[in-house]
Amino acid sequence: MRASSDNRREFLFQLLDVARAARTFIDQRAREHAMTRAQWGVLVRLERQEGMTQAEMAEQMEIQPISLLRLIDRLCQQDLVERRPHPSDRRANLLYLTAKGRAVLVRMKPVGDAIVAEVFEAVAESEMSALLDSLLRIRENIRDAGLRRSGPERARVLRHVR
Repeated sequence: MRASSDNRREFLFQLLDVARAARTFIDQRAREHAMTRAQWGVLVRLERQEGMTQAEMAEQMEIQPISLLRLIDRLCQQDLVERRPHPSDRRANLLYLTAKGRAVLVRMKPVGDAIVAEVFEAVAESEMSALLDSLLRIRENIRDAGLRRSGPERARVLRHVR
């Protein structure tokens, strides 16, 4: 039997590998429907929270604002997303789905459902709940470790933002 630290190290390695494999698989499936994973991700996030700024979207997606700008430009050109002026900040735009964007999400829902079914085919619901609980704790540990490394003043600000 492996030592606990060996298991944890292996788990982290596998977690990163699984995340990479999942991104690649979802990219492939999205391309089959003339989309990219990033485009699909923007549409899904807007479905959940319309009216966010481009800066908020970039932060949620953990991409550079300039990269998101190009992505949003393409989605606007395809009439899937629209920018609306921010009511109190002339420099900011709010993002909304268009009717065509909503229709694309309806079309993509069975694809997302199929991906979930394929990926979790042999995972029992009880295992899924335990994995989800563990992943949420791990994410919180990562955030806390990042806060500790960023210094006490920054940690206090970030903890308040959560």
